[in-house]
Amino acid sequence: MPNPDGGWDVRRGGAARASAHRDTKREAVDRGRAISRNQQTELRIHNRNGRIGRSDSHGNDPNPPRG
Repeated sequence: MPNPDGGWDVRRGGAARASAHRDTKREAVDRGRAISRNQQTELRIHNRNGRIGRSDSHGNDPNPPRG
């Protein structure tokens, strides 16, 4: 998520505090992806305006692709 004071925060859904703060979006996404893989959660990547731009599932997907 974009931080109003600059940079990007990695935050678990519903958390008041960020798990990590990075200067660039790419660094924040990389850190968030590592945390999401470790915890097998859904990763939501926000745009600068705060809206969700992309999602990645790392386990416990309620709607896995058919295959």
